[in-house]
Amino acid sequence: MYSPWLFTGPLRSPSRLQNTFATESFMDELAAAAGADPIAFRLAHTSDARLAAVINRAASAAGWQARPSPAPAQTGAVRTGRGIAAVRYEGNSAWVAAIIALRVDTASGAITVTQVAVAHDCGVIVNPDGLRNQVEGNIVQGLSRSLKEEVKFDRSGVLGVDWETYPIIGFSELPDDVRIELIDHPELPALGAGESTISVIGGAIGNALFDATGKRLRTLPFTPDRVRAALAAAG
Repeated sequence: MYSPWLFTGPLRSPSRLQNTFATESFMDELAAAAGADPIAFRLAHTSDARLAAVINRAASAAGWQARPSPAPAQTGAVRTGRGIAAVRYEGNSAWVAAIIALRVDTASGAITVTQVAVAHDCGVIVNPDGLRNQVEGNIVQGLSRSLKEEVKFDRSGVLGVDWETYPIIGFSELPDDVRIELIDHPELPALGAGESTISVIGGAIGNALFDATGKRLRTLPFTPDRVRAALAAAG
């Protein structure tokens, strides 16, 4: 019997951040190929009223201006962009949309998230403060996993064994502008909020990065090295 030497376990929003990153990146690629605004494209291709509602609510909170991505050509070392990602979490456990605005230093590859707007629908809201705290925690961990966290290993085992070799985001790196819209449905059952928002953060960052640079990164986290490599690549 083969005995694996590297064991895995669940991490908040198991597999959903990865899955939503892939699907929402592809939705953005389709919108770009169609020359369509990313939000208008999503709304035109969903029949889910609750998904459409969180997309519209997040767009309103973020002050979204409709136009196709990527943004018109920008000059200078620092580029800005915005991106959307949305999900119906685990079938019908919650509906979430996130819009992220960021700037990219093309010389260093560093990404700075400047604004996060999230709309969240999990049915009837029982504890608004608790729900808001869950969404905020999801945003923080989603940013950390999308920008910094990466398990590295060699044939001897895992290399990241502490907070120096497995970096996480610091408070000074979080955006000051965080806007959370909670959609209440008193007539509907209460659903979950502990893992849903984290699933859309990576996709929203990736789509904002494409909007800013015209480059599509397909691997998380979006480290400066990966950003620089993408910017240097032809095409």
